[in-house]
Amino acid sequence: MSDVRDVIIIGGGPAGYTAALYTARANLNPLVIEGFNWGGQLMITSDVENYPGYADGILGPAMMSDFRRQAERFGAEFVTDDVTAVDFSERPLRVHVGGDEYRADAVIVATGASARQLGLSSEQTLQGRGVSYCATCDGAFFRDKVVVVAGGGDSAMEEATFLTRFARKVVIVHRRDEFRASPIMVDRARANEKIEFVLNAVIEDVLGAEDGHVTGLELRDTVTGETRGIEADGLFVAIGHDPTTALFLDWLDHDDQGYLVTEPRSTRTNIQGVFAAGDVQDHTYRQAVTAAGSGTMAALDAQRYLEEQRHQREVTAASA
Repeated sequence: MSDVRDVIIIGGGPAGYTAALYTARANLNPLVIEGFNWGGQLMITSDVENYPGYADGILGPAMMSDFRRQAERFGAEFVTDDVTAVDFSERPLRVHVGGDEYRADAVIVATGASARQLGLSSEQTLQGRGVSYCATCDGAFFRDKVVVVAGGGDSAMEEATFLTRFARKVVIVHRRDEFRASPIMVDRARANEKIEFVLNAVIEDVLGAEDGHVTGLELRDTVTGETRGIEADGLFVAIGHDPTTALFLDWLDHDDQGYLVTEPRSTRTNIQGVFAAGDVQDHTYRQAVTAAGSGTMAALDAQRYLEEQRHQREVTAASA
């Protein structure tokens, strides 16, 4: 492609689509390379009840379709394919999709992060039907139910403690008898009368595919090898998240977990004209509404950057 765009947005979740909406309304003609699996983690989320404006709740995929359609209404263009390489070494910035090259004066990276999974086929089958990766998002659906949290880190302890607000019982399943979590988080979980622990155990299968919802789990003892089943209405997998940043690590500053680093109170990265928004630079909140807010910030930062560049060119031309 020979045309140079004002802005290219890489990623098609809440951050990317919100950035597309704002840049489109600013007449920046954004190109959104949304990827084959567009929509982000909300595409595997059933009911969303904690996003403002949807008083009756909405299915995650329907919500992302709304976001996309709104950005498209104002002129955003979309490429439903995956970025294969980027080149931020010169101007304009270059983004490659297979054999196609797209160029822009600004790039917003909004590729998100994905929850680590157990790798079970039954887990995949029952996603959104009792299997979840976000207690804040889905905990309220398990009022007076029995749920299991898989994991042994701070996130698992935090998720389990949060779930006791709704669930009748929360069972933490961990593969060892020691935790990666900080002692204070473990002590807090142990002190909660609603939380039970099953240690030295791994989840071998998620039961309930025939019923269309989680009904229990098959556990294997890591010491004896014995298996047993337990009843459960839900499974929350809390074994960490991975940012989708592999393409950018050679170009952009990042922390030891791979999350992109931005300037304080900004979405600017270490490369001029490149901005990062959403879960790709947020390992704390990981909510659709915070990702959308971050996408807004990136769009405004990109708009200001482009205006500054145009002003500098005009000044240079006038003085020539």
